[in-house]
Amino acid sequence: MGSTFMFSVRIWQRPLKAFFQQGPHFCTTNTAMCKSQLPLPERFLTPHGRNQSKANSAHAGAKRSAFRHRDEGLRDDAMTGRGKTSSVRQAPALPKSVFAAGTAKRTAEMLRRKSAFLSRDEDEGNVEESRGLSARGAGRVQPPERPLSAAEWKQLRESAGNPPHFDLQIMSAVFNSGLQLDVAKSLLTFVAMETGTLSYKLLLRYLMLCVSGGHHDEVFDTYDIMRGSFPSLDTGASSLFIKSFSQTARWREAVGILQELNKVFSPSVHNYRDVIVAALRHGDAATAWALYDELIEKGLTPSEDTWDALFQGVRNVAGGGGGESQPEGQQEKLLGILHYMRNNQVYPQHALADSVKSWLESLAGQKWTGSWTSASPKGLCDCCGSELESIQLTVEEYGQLRDSVMTDIIQGRDVFNKTTPEELERFKLFVRKRPPFDVVVDGLNVANIHKDKSKLSETLLAVVSELELQGLTILVLGRRHMLRPSRSWDRRDMELLRQKAHCFFTENISEDDPFLLYATLHSGHHCRFVSRDLMRDHKACLPDGAVRRLFFKWQRGHQLVVDGNVAAGRRVRFLSIPSYDTIVQTSADSWHLPYDDTEDRSTYEVPQRWLCLTRKR
Repeated sequence: MGSTFMFSVRIWQRPLKAFFQQGPHFCTTNTAMCKSQLPLPERFLTPHGRNQSKANSAHAGAKRSAFRHRDEGLRDDAMTGRGKTSSVRQAPALPKSVFAAGTAKRTAEMLRRKSAFLSRDEDEGNVEESRGLSARGAGRVQPPERPLSAAEWKQLRESAGNPPHFDLQIMSAVFNSGLQLDVAKSLLTFVAMETGTLSYKLLLRYLMLCVSGGHHDEVFDTYDIMRGSFPSLDTGASSLFIKSFSQTARWREAVGILQELNKVFSPSVHNYRDVIVAALRHGDAATAWALYDELIEKGLTPSEDTWDALFQGVRNVAGGGGGESQPEGQQEKLLGILHYMRNNQVYPQHALADSVKSWLESLAGQKWTGSWTSASPKGLCDCCGSELESIQLTVEEYGQLRDSVMTDIIQGRDVFNKTTPEELERFKLFVRKRPPFDVVVDGLNVANIHKDKSKLSETLLAVVSELELQGLTILVLGRRHMLRPSRSWDRRDMELLRQKAHCFFTENISEDDPFLLYATLHSGHHCRFVSRDLMRDHKACLPDGAVRRLFFKWQRGHQLVVDGNVAAGRRVRFLSIPSYDTIVQTSADSWHLPYDDTEDRSTYEVPQRWLCLTRKR
């Protein structure tokens, strides 16, 4: 069915003509009939008069309406050390770490299995949600399986009780059900002939249907209609047009739409991706890199497929040849991407890492070889044997992190919502009067490892006793209620605890973490801390991305987490702390890329697999 089913004319500027010669199920008219039956005033799909409010209302809701569809990609487009601490008893180095990719998901699944009531609550919530969705969708009109005539559409609407927004419901249902485009076209015919206008919302839904189905000719016609009818396009429509135009020979028009969008809103990384990929596909590397530089200047993080297209596209532009045939400056630009990943702690997916590998191996005369590998517990590459960078911060990095934590977390604007100035000063004096600590224990957090509330003090004592066996100077942070004898806090346990460690008990309303961070950082580079808390909120308080990355690096090198349960008569063990940093690394003749080979990695976790790239001289 031709793409000019209705767009051979500009329906908002002049009367419908030969509107839909679409077959027996459509209303077949000629120009004279359209003029006599449906004279369209000048306001037809224009921002004047009554339709101005309609256009504005549609504009306001267009972005929200663009979100409700099944294709996630389309939704995005429409939305637009000191030695003695090393003796701490730890589990074997490689298999377990609270920061290892997939740990969070595996832990959550284990807890769900152990906690049947959580699963039951979740199931009940899902049932209630499904009931709510069913109730909300009960009155929805089911779309027809074939195109309808105007009379049949009217009959369908009346049989459904003339619901409001009938046209929008049907268009969304057509999109979600994957019906043929002809059904949507017949709906537009009906709406245009009955009301003399097509709303922004309806056209946007139709546009989504066209883009998702790859109906580019219809997208072009819809673009002409919406540009001529409305004073501007929202980010949802602009993103959809960019996506579709980028897939065709008219891709350069997508560059223009992107720049127009840039005058009002900041385009998304997906908008840039679509046009960059299109430019590379058509051999215009200069435009692709110009847009990439613009993206970086805006402070946006490029998407994986943008980087993948650049690494693959450069080889394609060069005709598949080696480095000597690549355009000038391309190698430096691509190496700059790897440095960006390093500086921003980005972990490429396996597919992108493979593109990096293929590109480096294709460089003529450079003899790069890539291998998929892992790191040993001692921080050596299992492939080439080179030593990976240490997880420990340099003196300069440690000083920068300590000063920032003191300023932005310990003395931040909201710190006294968690303690009082007097208590904080009392704690600082307490710390200064004692020797540097080797380990700081978050007492309440550690005690609650045990689910039996009658064993809290026993659990905490067991952990502190294990650390004492290592000859470490220990600080235990707790709260005053822990000193009151109770079922949870045994008096004898707490007395033994105070004999084995320095103890500071804050007010019951105070938060422990700022005190823990202060004592650990004040004690020096060697000091570690014991807690299950991953400190994500505190890291977020740091205003600078570079300092946040230093915090995460320091945390991974200093946080001890108890491995498993604490049981009477058994030694306490801690999850491993790696000796090496998980970050993109390079030397004169090597690159080491930690790549993400799992969908289970949380943002605070790091990959366990590496790509080793070495060059022979």
